[in-house]
Amino acid sequence: MRTLLATDDSWTGLILRLTLGVVMFPHGAQKVLGWYGGFGFDGTMGFFTQQMGMPWLIAFLVIIGEFFGSLALMAGVLTRFSAASLGVIMLGAITLVHLRHGFFMNWFGKQQGEGYEYHLLVIGIALALLVTGGGKWSADRELANRV
Repeated sequence: MRTLLATDDSWTGLILRLTLGVVMFPHGAQKVLGWYGGFGFDGTMGFFTQQMGMPWLIAFLVIIGEFFGSLALMAGVLTRFSAASLGVIMLGAITLVHLRHGFFMNWFGKQQGEGYEYHLLVIGIALALLVTGGGKWSADRELANRV
């Protein structure tokens, strides 16, 4: 448990986890709360399970992983686990949805969907957090000192 929580007092972990948490929060809030034009929990579960054919458990884990994972990152709670979860979710999004649309986002509306460049950035930040941990002002740092 100490290895999972261990981190240094660096600004790097803080900057990475806050950036990833802030960027992922609206995506999770769309899926759970229906904020920012999202469908909310029931609508997202229906889309993932009925339209995309995802098993309900995977759909549920994606939804709560994005929402609670982003909140956990901002607080620095279970940083490595949350970052790994978001990385896996983004890897799934690339393979299931975005790979066929190419690398670039759909900036000019000329392709059928969004590319995977955003998802690669999330995976890169998540991998960096797996290495560094939560850094300065993380709950992980305090918890690791108590374990």
